[in-house]
Amino acid sequence: MNKTFPRLFFTLCLAFTALQPVLAADAKLIVAMMPKAKGNAYFLSCKAGADKAAKELGVELLFDGPTDSNAAKQNEIVENWITLGVDVIAVAAENKEGISTALRKAQKQGIKVVAYDADALPDARSFFVNQATPQGIGYTLMDEAARLCGEEGEFAIITASLTAANQREWQKHIEARLAEKYPKMKLVAVRPSDDLKDKAQSESTALMSANPNLKLLMAICSPGVPGAAEAVKQAGKIGKVKVIGLGLPNENKRYVHEGVTDSVVLWNTGDLGYLAIYAGVALAKDELKPGATSFKAGALGTFEIKGDNIMLGKPFIFNKANIDQFDF
Repeated sequence: MNKTFPRLFFTLCLAFTALQPVLAADAKLIVAMMPKAKGNAYFLSCKAGADKAAKELGVELLFDGPTDSNAAKQNEIVENWITLGVDVIAVAAENKEGISTALRKAQKQGIKVVAYDADALPDARSFFVNQATPQGIGYTLMDEAARLCGEEGEFAIITASLTAANQREWQKHIEARLAEKYPKMKLVAVRPSDDLKDKAQSESTALMSANPNLKLLMAICSPGVPGAAEAVKQAGKIGKVKVIGLGLPNENKRYVHEGVTDSVVLWNTGDLGYLAIYAGVALAKDELKPGATSFKAGALGTFEIKGDNIMLGKPFIFNKANIDQFDF
């Protein structure tokens, strides 16, 4: 019997086995990041931070999402990522119930899942990278509105959609703070803008027309703030109808300096994207586990973990005095 071939085969098997750890070590983790709407400037600024984190960590970042707020499209993209076999999914959920079935499926396939900006159901992800507590956001917005209105008068809310889980939660705390501290103020309407500036502008115009005593417009989605501001400006009501909301400094600087918008409340969106990627990669490498009370994310340092929420920090108020210091 010729023994040369079996020996050669055995030698090749040994060589391949030795090579496997090298190949595994060289393979980049694939992290898939989903915004609510991929053209939204808010999420593009999150992506800037995510890109920085991915470069530092040596991972491949995929960034994809619906072109507008579309829960069904988010599910479709998650299903595609499961088929692709990504290692991590970081998602801002448009509808927490709607997307959670697909995320549970991803977890069963060994994909690590974190949520950021807007949470999924707790069993559909390992951690939520929380930009600020819903209570902190709601209270900050309501307190700022009350300050500008002298704690009395009518105001209205512009939201992205009436089903967006995070905005519904913020609204709940806005209304709780209103009931607790400001009995002379009245919330007269809540209108959806579909996360579009133009629709926010038209809804704001309609609200001012229907409510002649309206003193303030509060937008709780980023395109809504400049949309409401433009409506006030076009209506010639600068100073008569105040504008505040959750938004990006760069989108609102012009309106702040013109005196249309008084306050913009937010957090550092680049840091939010950065932290989400660091958390996802740490999960994939088994460096972040349930029960952890703190987490170090690269150059940003150490963050507190409350339960399964990694806390970015408290809301920040941008106004005429400080808004030019920020570029995002």
